[in-house]
Amino acid sequence: MNSDQNEIYSKVVRAGKRTYFFDIKSTKGNDLYITLTESKKTYSDEGGDGNYQKHKIFLYKEDFEKFKEGLDDVLNKIDELKNDNKI
Repeated sequence: MNSDQNEIYSKVVRAGKRTYFFDIKSTKGNDLYITLTESKKTYSDEGGDGNYQKHKIFLYKEDFEKFKEGLDDVLNKIDELKNDNKI
């Protein structure tokens, strides 16, 4: 199976020097999972074209809710700290 055949949805977020990819994919058994990829262009000291450094996380359906809760918690904490002028 071609890896593109199991891709259901993709969201690209460009953020400065980094690009984030949020991809929903399906397994052969039609279970959904998410891949989160960070891509950053890096350059060698010789100044060539550079290449892309990628980091990928696989998030499976049994972890969706816990991941969402954790992410919501830290984002809420950041808002709280900003509002309290602690950062």
